[in-house]
Amino acid sequence: MDGLQAQTVTDPLAMAAGRWDDLATAVLDGYRVPAAQAEAILECPDDELLALMAAAYRVRHRYFGRTVQLYFLMNAKSGLCPEDCGYCSQSKISSAEIPKYNLLSEEKLLDGARVAYERQSKTYCIVISGRSPTEREIEAVTSIVPKIKERYDLKICACLGLLTESEAQRLAACGVDRVNHNLNTSEEHYEEICTTHTYQDRVATLEAVRDSGMEICSGGIVGMREDRAEVVRMAEALRDLGAHSIPVNFLNPIDGTPLAGTRELNPRYCLKVLAMFRFVNPDREIRIAGGREMHLGSLQPLALYAANSIFVGDYLTTQGQPPEEDYRMIEELGFEITRGEETAVTGSSA
Repeated sequence: MDGLQAQTVTDPLAMAAGRWDDLATAVLDGYRVPAAQAEAILECPDDELLALMAAAYRVRHRYFGRTVQLYFLMNAKSGLCPEDCGYCSQSKISSAEIPKYNLLSEEKLLDGARVAYERQSKTYCIVISGRSPTEREIEAVTSIVPKIKERYDLKICACLGLLTESEAQRLAACGVDRVNHNLNTSEEHYEEICTTHTYQDRVATLEAVRDSGMEICSGGIVGMREDRAEVVRMAEALRDLGAHSIPVNFLNPIDGTPLAGTRELNPRYCLKVLAMFRFVNPDREIRIAGGREMHLGSLQPLALYAANSIFVGDYLTTQGQPPEEDYRMIEELGFEITRGEETAVTGSSA
């Protein structure tokens, strides 16, 4: 027995598991993970990956148990964007073949809400392309949101581009629960991906959202030629801004965009990114967003040990996996879909 104990103590994997578990304990006791330690999470040896995910799950479980929140995206206006974001198929510099159309009709937006509800989503995300919304688009959103809420028990997240304080206040007044506006990357890296607006423009929008009383939904994209320190700085910035919901995208290098040839990610690194976001933002909703299927592949289930939310269905201009596969994945993990206070039945293909 003594020999077995000695072997266990000197086992490097057991020691590593203990270190990650100690970090989880500290975070649950209120420890604020510093940048150097967050970078160490991204540099975690692959041999320690399961131990890291187990530790991240302890933190996730404290705040979200075994629940998973589903989001449904409606691309309410596609393409036609004057901005030059290098990752985006809808930008003015993209030659990607995508649908291009102006704001959808009220009927189609209501039907999207129906689909969101039937797919067990907690939140219906109305997304329009462009630098900032026109007056007509603001009026359309403020008109449709009360009608959606009369029919369906859904939270509404609006993603409309850069917002003024008055526009944010109008959205809050009509019943929008939260606004999505991603930081996308760190402040230091921002000019590498976009030159037609600044990082500070995005921060100003998020501050207007916060001041209006709505919740902030903001995340980023990993895999855009940034270094690990910049991924950490993005996670820290989201913490400091008080983001309630953090979608973590993994770059889908779409043909026709400047980043089309970028291939930097592997499934193991993506899991480490999600674990880092969980440790840096322990009680925030972490959502696995665009690029989930492409970059995590068969390791998608493991990602839900750090994250607690996914999109169900397609993304803005790229396809997601069938909802039935998401329901099955959640059920096989022994997790359950939640709509907030009400827990939905997993495994349904509604």
